[in-house]
Amino acid sequence: MGAAAVLAALAGAGCGGGQAPPDPAALVAELKSADPARSGDARLKIISLGEPAVPALVVLLRSDAPRERRLAATTFWGMGARGAAAAPELGAALSDSDTEVRVTSAMALESMGPAGREAVPALVGALGDSERRVRQAAVKALGAMGPAARDALPALDREIARESWPEAEEAVRLIRSAPPGAGAADAER
Repeated sequence: MGAAAVLAALAGAGCGGGQAPPDPAALVAELKSADPARSGDARLKIISLGEPAVPALVVLLRSDAPRERRLAATTFWGMGARGAAAAPELGAALSDSDTEVRVTSAMALESMGPAGREAVPALVGALGDSERRVRQAAVKALGAMGPAARDALPALDREIARESWPEAEEAVRLIRSAPPGAGAADAER
């Protein structure tokens, strides 16, 4: 079943038919499947479900298995701001021993935009990561948060002074620029 078909089926299921909503824990179990199609379908359903799936995904993000932590982080990336309740957990995952978990956690925070602001201190900490990809993902996440990441400005300014870093300069520009009416609307995004 293709992604469009899954989303159409989910939309139809939510239109009153008296069906119970999908069980997040069962979907997370499917997400862990070694079968890419099964796992992919579960990911789409979890993303579509949104906020109710956050607690089950947080449990997966705390797994002992790096593959499972990566699955959780990439699924949060797809959820965007609807996964904002997991921002502190994704912030904690920025210090994971697995580089890919750190990168995908920062990418998930980037997709949350201002809704992920609780992770700003952890993102600032990730600016010192030994892996450049993690540092770049952290910078992009801070920039995507805009004015909500204002507390990161001193650290970003230090990084820019230390080395030429166009991504950090762009993040600073985004954080310092607040388009008219953006504050409350962006936080709801």
